[in-house]
Amino acid sequence: MAADTSVDILQKVLENEILQTTKVVEEHLDAEMQKLDQMDEDELERLKQRRLEALKKAQQQKQEWLSKGHGEYREIPSERDFFQEVKESKNVVCHFYRDTTFRCQIMDRHLTVLAKKHIETKFLKLNAEKSPFLCERLRIKVLPTLALVKDGKTQDYVVGFTDLGNTDDFTTETLEWRLGCADVINYSGNLMDPPFQSQKKFGTSFTKLDKKTIRGKKYDSDSDDD
Repeated sequence: MAADTSVDILQKVLENEILQTTKVVEEHLDAEMQKLDQMDEDELERLKQRRLEALKKAQQQKQEWLSKGHGEYREIPSERDFFQEVKESKNVVCHFYRDTTFRCQIMDRHLTVLAKKHIETKFLKLNAEKSPFLCERLRIKVLPTLALVKDGKTQDYVVGFTDLGNTDDFTTETLEWRLGCADVINYSGNLMDPPFQSQKKFGTSFTKLDKKTIRGKKYDSDSDDD
């Protein structure tokens, strides 16, 4: 009997919350409709023009990004190309990889998806073994490593899969979240709620490296078997 009473009380509480939410939404819609009703023809025309201008500007920005190589995940052949590419675009993600490293191939699959989704950011890959100067300058010692570049400066790094749940099975959404934390893409999700699938204990301290160069050209793989 007591259990039935508790269920009835819970149901009434939920129904009340739903009604309150519906009421708020309806009031908001009514207010917006009232604003439109109070506008004269000139005001409506100005509103229409502003929206058309915003759409036109957004389309022009999209075309500019596409002309600079955004919208696709592509490989650049040399270190010299890296400097030119990051100079052209505000936000750049560059994957330093090695052909024989399996985890680099995993990273490739996710970046291919994100490059098409986040056209505001340029997505590149560069063979670490063919870019020793750049790897030394950026202190890249573990592969895969993503260099996250804003306004021509490397601001952050994703080193291996530590920030992605320490698993080879991380989702594209997890990598998207990590790039959003670095503000290198326009992320619409909740940065305080990382979309990890696994319930394992993760490493959550992001790797930020300074710009000092170091000696040595041996790369460590983030995988035990290349």
